[in-house]
Amino acid sequence: MLNEFKAFIARGNVMDLAVGVIIGGAFGGIVRSLVEDIIMPIVGAIFGGFDFSNYFIPLSSKVTAVSLAEARGQGAVFAYGNFITVLINFLILAWIIFLMVKAVNTLREQVERKEKEAPAEVPPPPADVALLTEIRDLLARRPAV
Repeated sequence: MLNEFKAFIARGNVMDLAVGVIIGGAFGGIVRSLVEDIIMPIVGAIFGGFDFSNYFIPLSSKVTAVSLAEARGQGAVFAYGNFITVLINFLILAWIIFLMVKAVNTLREQVERKEKEAPAEVPPPPADVALLTEIRDLLARRPAV
């Protein structure tokens, strides 16, 4: 059973998936920071200085707090501002992935086009065939008797 597990882990697909998940998690953190620390403050400044992350609707009469973190401690809240922030995170991440896939596809098409345009090299014939071809050509040039 241990050997089967080693064979399973050693497959390229599993390792590629693991690397993809790890890089995806790190990339998600970068995008989250981009949205929360750069984009959302600019959007907030354009629309009057508000912050989407603290937009919520209290679902309980006990909730009297102004910030989302405090409100969640007091009771149930409908945190639609946080959803907007997460949605923007997703859209930016999807756009970046789209651009990356588009760039890879363009590069792949260029490589395939160069391979199609490059003439296929014909290997030289074996020595005996070359010799027979040369004899044939000499005989063809000889005057008829």
